[in-house]
Amino acid sequence: MNYFPKINDIYAAAAAISNVAEATPLLESIRYSKQFNSNILLKREDLHRVRSYKIRGAYNKINSLTNNERSKGIVCASAGNHAQGVAFACNHLKIKGTIYMPSVTPKQKVKQTQMFGGDWVSIILEGDTFDDSYNAAIKTCTEQGSVFVHPFDDPKTIEGQATVGLEVINQTKDPIDYVFVAVGGGGLASGLCGVFKELSPNTKIIGVEPQGAASMKISIANGKNTELEQIDKFVDGAAVKRVGDLTFEICKEHLDTVITVPEGKVCQTILDLYNRDAIVVEPAGALTIAALDQFTKEIQNKNVVCIVSGSNNDITRTAEIKERALLYGKLKHYFIVRFPQRPGALKEFVAEILGPTDDITHFEYSKKSSKENAPAVVGIELKCPEDLEPLISRMKKNNFFGDYLNDKPDLFQYLV
Repeated sequence: MNYFPKINDIYAAAAAISNVAEATPLLESIRYSKQFNSNILLKREDLHRVRSYKIRGAYNKINSLTNNERSKGIVCASAGNHAQGVAFACNHLKIKGTIYMPSVTPKQKVKQTQMFGGDWVSIILEGDTFDDSYNAAIKTCTEQGSVFVHPFDDPKTIEGQATVGLEVINQTKDPIDYVFVAVGGGGLASGLCGVFKELSPNTKIIGVEPQGAASMKISIANGKNTELEQIDKFVDGAAVKRVGDLTFEICKEHLDTVITVPEGKVCQTILDLYNRDAIVVEPAGALTIAALDQFTKEIQNKNVVCIVSGSNNDITRTAEIKERALLYGKLKHYFIVRFPQRPGALKEFVAEILGPTDDITHFEYSKKSSKENAPAVVGIELKCPEDLEPLISRMKKNNFFGDYLNDKPDLFQYLV
């Protein structure tokens, strides 16, 4: 458990992947630089052919296998980016691969994985969760003697991901003060520790996790690798119940800190990047940028790098992304409204209760003739958060108010 990525091994990984993973650009964000009064640079790992940095570690691991290991094939488990990196590597190196994915994996990701792998990979949909797929993959490895290609907890994977850091250092002449990196299993963060502790030891490395899946932060606080019972899987590229054993030890000792970002903040960042910068990112790809406002004072007049880890975003998630962003911004609110069962009640609600810029975006109502009042679930979008209290006051004054649902997670989970 004393493993730490060595710079010579990282250089070797860079040479190994050079023919399949071109250096991604390090681009200044004029908007964020102005907003934070600093030099914000985005490392665009979303621009790889498989649209994430995962190709680096997957290829480096598979390329390192002996001829005997290659002949037995490889196996992996993944719900997205790692699977595509493995598939591409198998196709390029002409190695048979079996990729286990949860049965609920979006068809777009399954098709992309098959496209990159071609005839060299077989995709097996197994179980409802990553853990189900992982267990099936390990069973296959045991039975067939195949090599399991771990998405993060493997030295060769870590060294492959570390090549991101080498590129960053080569792409700027100025000292880098801060690097923000998304933490899922911890492979990329561990790799960056290996690079910056050797080549730029004054750089502060900030790990960023989604608030609903803070497995690294909690593990570090507990002093041991801790598996979470439940996680919010929305930021799927950085949501794991348990980080790697190797990566935990590295991150515990070498990350300057690990912070969390609410999923709603991530969603707002995704929308801002798309609407204002024409950049499409997946939730994990937005994590590092969403974290910047927690370091507003520290990063002033500093050189800051945000690793944009990937862009495998499914367009069918757009409605949920918008919804979560509105909820985070306190602009979307759900109520149980008590409607009198008489003609004109809804018209009265719209005319007398709603403000001039309030908008009903959700409405569920069933008339019950035996009751004086019937409940409706109503979602209302506001123009600004300050409009909420006046709205509730008008509802109570006119006897429409039944309950406020946003702060009742047991009920609210069925709406969002």
